[in-house]
Amino acid sequence: MQPMNMNRGSAPGSPATPATAGWHVDDIPYHAIDPALLHGHDDLFVMLVGASFVEISSDLYTRNLVEYYRGDTVLNAWLDRQWQHEEVQHGVALRRYIAAAWPEFPWQQVYDDFLDDYRRFCSVEQLGPTRALELAARCLVETGTATLYTALHHLSPEPVLRQLTLNIRNDEVRHYKHFLHHFRAYRQQEGTGRAAILRTLWQRAAEVDNEDAFYAFKHTFLASHKTQAFGAADYRRYRRRAFALAHSQYPFDMAAKMILKPLALSRPLQRAAVPLLTTGLRFVIR
Repeated sequence: MQPMNMNRGSAPGSPATPATAGWHVDDIPYHAIDPALLHGHDDLFVMLVGASFVEISSDLYTRNLVEYYRGDTVLNAWLDRQWQHEEVQHGVALRRYIAAAWPEFPWQQVYDDFLDDYRRFCSVEQLGPTRALELAARCLVETGTATLYTALHHLSPEPVLRQLTLNIRNDEVRHYKHFLHHFRAYRQQEGTGRAAILRTLWQRAAEVDNEDAFYAFKHTFLASHKTQAFGAADYRRYRRRAFALAHSQYPFDMAAKMILKPLALSRPLQRAAVPLLTTGLRFVIR
């Protein structure tokens, strides 16, 4: 699968449509990357490769969402003309960064192997049971990406990577707000209760870790170690290291607030829930 061409342009006019990304992949000064600053940062490398694989495959997921929300012209216009292009741009930008910083890594070959596994999880049948609940799940996924890139921005020892991850982080926050807007409309239309929303958030959190992160690491591990031997224990060891690496810079409070928003808690409950969830996230991501 080849990366799609990225074109500058405006999103369709709509009161709910945010401004398009204020940057383009060609704006990133790849020539200024200092690979020496990245020496020894193996887990950061794996995180960036995994992110590039998932982001550049966003057209697969977009097609499913457009089919699932058939008839919703406003949401589908944004998904097809803006969200998809910005997500794929993230993958293209990260791929170009990896090629400049780690030129020995066979990105395309490893990506093709990853895609063979990943595409099995990209089908309309695997989306949420209702339109509102699928949008709640999308809010959780965007929370994960926005907070991940926030942590990567602060963790990066290399200035160009700090700029790139900040750009992507800002896009992901906008995407979260857009999905949240549409979720609220569908929640009201469908009468979706908090219990169903909470159950969906929990289920999607487990699925994300079992799908894209696992297979991205698997194929990066196999290529980097030039081996055919890989097991779940290898992933668990990496996961522990990645969590430990991210812990010092992970925006726990930001994550807690974003996760809770779809539940539409009252202000007193929100104030009480944020520190509790923040503490829980600190326990998990360590």
